[in-house]
Amino acid sequence: MEFRFHCHPISIRRIFSLAFSLLFLLLFITSTSSSSVFNLTTITFEQGYSPLFSDFNIDRSPDDKSVRLLLNRLSGSGIISTDYYNYGFFSASIKLPAEYTAGIVVAFYTSNADNFERNHDELDIEFLGNVRGKPWRFQTNMYGNGSVSRGREERYRLWFDPSKESHRYSIFWSPKTTIFYVDEVPIREVVRHIGMGGDYPSKPMSLYATIWDASSWATNGGKEKVDYKFEPFAAEFKDLILEGCIVDPIEQVSSTNCTDRIARLVAKEYATIKPQARKAMKLFRERYMYYSYCYDNLRYSVPPPECVIVPTERELFRNSGRLRQKMKFGGSHHRHRRSRRQRSKASHASRSASALQAAI
Repeated sequence: MEFRFHCHPISIRRIFSLAFSLLFLLLFITSTSSSSVFNLTTITFEQGYSPLFSDFNIDRSPDDKSVRLLLNRLSGSGIISTDYYNYGFFSASIKLPAEYTAGIVVAFYTSNADNFERNHDELDIEFLGNVRGKPWRFQTNMYGNGSVSRGREERYRLWFDPSKESHRYSIFWSPKTTIFYVDEVPIREVVRHIGMGGDYPSKPMSLYATIWDASSWATNGGKEKVDYKFEPFAAEFKDLILEGCIVDPIEQVSSTNCTDRIARLVAKEYATIKPQARKAMKLFRERYMYYSYCYDNLRYSVPPPECVIVPTERELFRNSGRLRQKMKFGGSHHRHRRSRRQRSKASHASRSASALQAAI
């Protein structure tokens, strides 16, 4: 029996891209449908945060359960956790600015640079601006003991439009493991290796959230700047989570027993990547990661000690750590008029994705 497709090759690629995106979403939705998976307890802004800079651009909700950080011609804005934490789980549901957001960086990260200027630690989730109609990009990074010359960044795209609705982003940080999450899906795991020495973050850190003008580098290497005719740009943070042992940042002494608190922390659901979640992480990284320092042989002739070289990832990247082929990206960022035939193909692809997800 002979089958013939009378669809343009580009349309077929889009359909397969859509199918993969649907598979990815179905896999996530069935296993991680809400924050209740992690049994999280949210706090109000007053309970855990204070303004960092530009109070006039910080808009707290009447119930104090959410906060909007604004960027305009005058300034960006930021908030900081009231306390320092010796390891912890830090999380928020974030909705990013819409429209044209080139040059804008929205950051959700931990740091202790204010107390350890020359040997600070840091864990980053940074959203990098986009031009209208293009997919948002973001990166994760890690610094330990001032290791800023040995950045450990990875860059990705998302399978959804983060400006349409809120999604949860989380950082789990323990003495042995750091895991970055998007909507309870692990996207990156760093297991502490003895060869890292002081490069693994180990000093108490605060949690930060900021929005600011990074026109010099954020979008297309600085070619696309912030366009203030679209101001104000607003990033909303809600469902705030701060879990961990509160300590004095200098003395690193807690009023409670941090050993017990850390033991409870590492016993939580989010502290271990279960087999199903590891499959989802593999799918994400192979589909949406477009740069990894672990595969950047130009920067690191020998991969840093914590790098786990995954063959299926390795074959995707050049020696520069970037993808061998231009990333094909489908999903909510692309708005195409499709013919009835194309819609039918997409529907079939969706059903195929459902069947494949069931098999997984």
